[in-house]
Amino acid sequence: MDRRRFLKAVGVGSLASALGPVYAQASPQVRWRLASSYPRSLDTLYGGAEDLAARVAELTGGRFQIRVFQAGEIVPGGQVLDAVQQGTVEAGHTYGPFYVGKSPVLAFDGGVPFGLTYRQQNAWMLYGGGLELMREVYADFGLVNFPGGNTGTQMGGWFRKEIRGLSDLKGVRMRIPGLGGTVMSRLGVVPQTLAAGDIYPALERGTIDAAEFSGPYDDEKLGFYKVAPYYYYPSFWEPGAQLSFLVNQKEWQRLPKEFQLAFEVAASEVNLTMMAKYDAKNPPALQRLLRRGVRLRRFPLEVLKKAQEEAFALYEETAAKDATYRKVYAAWKAFRQEEYRWFAVAELGYETFAFPSS
Repeated sequence: MDRRRFLKAVGVGSLASALGPVYAQASPQVRWRLASSYPRSLDTLYGGAEDLAARVAELTGGRFQIRVFQAGEIVPGGQVLDAVQQGTVEAGHTYGPFYVGKSPVLAFDGGVPFGLTYRQQNAWMLYGGGLELMREVYADFGLVNFPGGNTGTQMGGWFRKEIRGLSDLKGVRMRIPGLGGTVMSRLGVVPQTLAAGDIYPALERGTIDAAEFSGPYDDEKLGFYKVAPYYYYPSFWEPGAQLSFLVNQKEWQRLPKEFQLAFEVAASEVNLTMMAKYDAKNPPALQRLLRRGVRLRRFPLEVLKKAQEEAFALYEETAAKDATYRKVYAAWKAFRQEEYRWFAVAELGYETFAFPSS
């Protein structure tokens, strides 16, 4: 598949008008089911799959229909990869790091602690060889992956008590899945894995002491501010959390080429628009939270430094044991180094001067 071809098609309304009649006359009817890892209430995350389905239908003159199911309707949110792999559904919308228990290298599909931001992740995936590397990994599961949205740099989570240093993290029971949880465990945190709907009750009852999920817009909807007043930043474990559309490889190969193109175009549009939505929705949401008395805090420097040290120690340890991981990690690490150098000059140079300190 030519990445540049479908990227050029993003946002070009003429594609639908130019190809629509051809689809209507010559293409078969295709009906797919897509399982999301997110509840419908999280309208931006879940909405990415709905946007894809609507756009695919538009581009194919209604000949290719995708029905979206929220987490729990067909399978739980953390089992979407399995459902697509097994053919229970043809496609899914999920987050690679959910499945590091199957393969640790899947973390690089969504982003790793102290990794790439949204723009950098896109650059790596689309022009830095990342997409090809990750497709080799997903092929072992009988899947084809497509970048499918991003939250941008997330927040560091909600805490019932203030964190002044590393010692305050010892024994803290925190909802934080994936590699973020592994890194935090090295700092003394006791990581927990909970679905979105289970986090608030656990915080309210004191079953957990802290929780991370996304950013102000989603976190406000989930109500965490009512039971955990300290809101920390930044989420060093998710500097650019990329979602993915996963498609069963056999089903993908059965699609007419025109339908494949429509799916690729729609996925790439979601990868653009989801980030734009969050960038528009998070600022007012944060201000609403602050007006409600939320106490915004930055993680202490010693926490960030120790977490970074432990994150890269973990990567090196995993690379020493896993050849596939080592291959992807080496390519990702080299790309990250160059990206950081460039962003430190242009982006950070501007932001340090222009952005307000709080």
